[in-house]
Order: sequence, then structure tokens, then C-alpha cells
Amino acid sequence: MNSPTTSLPAVGFIGTGIMGKSMASHLLKAGYQLHLFNRSPEKAKALVEQGAIWHSSPKELAAHCDVIITIIGYPKDVEEVYLGVDGILAGAKPNCIAIDMTTSSPALAVRIAQLAREHQVFVLDAPVSGGDIGARDARLSIMVGGEPSAYECVLPIFQCMGNNIALLGPAGSGQHAKLCNQIVIASTIMGVCEGIRYAQAAGLDALAVLKVIGSGAAGGTQLNVQGPRMIKGDFAPGFMAEHFVKDIGLAIESAEQMGLHLPGLEQAKQLYQLMLDDGMARDGYHALYQLYLANKV
Repeated sequence: MNSPTTSLPAVGFIGTGIMGKSMASHLLKAGYQLHLFNRSPEKAKALVEQGAIWHSSPKELAAHCDVIITIIGYPKDVEEVYLGVDGILAGAKPNCIAIDMTTSSPALAVRIAQLAREHQVFVLDAPVSGGDIGARDARLSIMVGGEPSAYECVLPIFQCMGNNIALLGPAGSGQHAKLCNQIVIASTIMGVCEGIRYAQAAGLDALAVLKVIGSGAAGGTQLNVQGPRMIKGDFAPGFMAEHFVKDIGLAIESAEQMGLHLPGLEQAKQLYQLMLDDGMARDGYHALYQLYLANKV
């Protein structure tokens, strides 16, 4: 791959959803030649109008790129996009660096990285945290697993999308770190829901309570950002509940493989499954609060 200091690499981007469209836009604005593929072409239309180049498959895209970024839905999608007949490895050039920013299975990340080396391709797993706002403002936290040399090559690309970036170990390490993130959020959101309902039951102004406790030991993104949204009934997705349930499932599966029992996470999974059963799969994950409002927990 050409050094970014002398010639910007051609970058492929697969997955222009809620977060991906903003992330790809930052790369385009930074001067990278941007190649696109998305299962729903209409979601990439605005970027194509800004100068990105459309391709009909991951394989076709890969043939034109030095770096390829994916941020898609589920592990099965990741497996197909990387390993399928029309996938990235079928078309990637030698020494290409592929970066999967999907929250996916650590074991799958390891397998893809191993298979990619047989094609002389480097694959980093680099899931992100920060939601749609972090993606829009290029303030994502990016957790990376993989080869240090590949990481150093694409660090300028990461810096276009995030401001808290770390290489945490070999392949799979980024995914493990992201699952830690989701484990913490899952139980924290339950606590925020219960704290708000307690305040309301006590006859307090819940927004005023959040303002006070949000500057103390209870403060944090889930309380300070999602808490007011819950109270105001704003459940628009920065990150959809169905994807959060997927992440919780991945974390439980990975924990079981390591012999860990995480009772808080298992309780969260039960509550979030109630959300999905109640038709809220595409609401934001903070819409869990609606179950508390309806006395369904």
C-alpha cells in the first residue's frame, strides 16, 4: 500500500448505514478516493453524488482498493462479505489492508484474519463506539485487533473517523474490547431506567434529578445523554435495539467460551428480548425504558 504521506490510498467502504454514511463522508472530505458497495444502493446515493465510485459487489470493489472498510450488520454478513464467492478476499490485491468495523464475533475475526494471510491480505478488527453522533462528529472510539504494521499504515484513516484509537492486541482483540463496552452499557441502561422510574414514583422532576446526579458519581453517557431522551420519549435510533441484542448474544457466547458467568448481562438480554418481542427492534436501545413505563418488567 502506498504511504499516506506520499499518495493517499484508494479506500473501499462497505456499509453506509446510520454510522457508515458519516464515516465514509469524512474519508471523502479528507481527499481519499472512495469506492462504495452497499446492499441497498439508495443508501450510498448521496456519497456517489459527492464523488465516490460505486461497485456492484465486494469483490469488484476490492480489486480497486488499497484499504477496505466494512461496517455491516451481523457476523453472518461479515463472513459472506469477506469469504463469499463475490467477497473481499476473492478480489483483494496483495498487501491490501481490510478493516472490519462491525461489532462481530472475536472467533470469526481470528478466522478471517488467518484466511486473509493466505491471500497476502491483512485484516484488522476495529469495532467502534460512539453511535450516530460520534460517527457524525468524527469522535468515535476505535478498538483495534491485528498486526501492528497494518495498524500503523491505516492510523491516518482511523483518525479521520475517531479521536480515541487503540491497538489492543492480535486479531480478535478489538472485538473483545467492544463486547466489554456493550456489557457495561447493557447493565448501565437498566440502572438508568430504574433510577428514572424511582425518581418519578417519588414525585420528583426526573430531568432535574438527572442534572444533579449526572455531575456526580452516577454520571456518564448513558445517564447524561440517553436519560433525558428516555424522559422526553425520544427513542430514535443512534444504535438499534436489534443490533444491541446481537451484541449481547455475542458477549454471552464469548464469555461462556471463557468459562465466565455474567448474570447482569443475562438479565439484560432477557429484557432486551422483550423489547424485540414488543415490536421495538428498530428503536434505539435506550427504548428499553418503555418497558418500565408500561410495567412490563
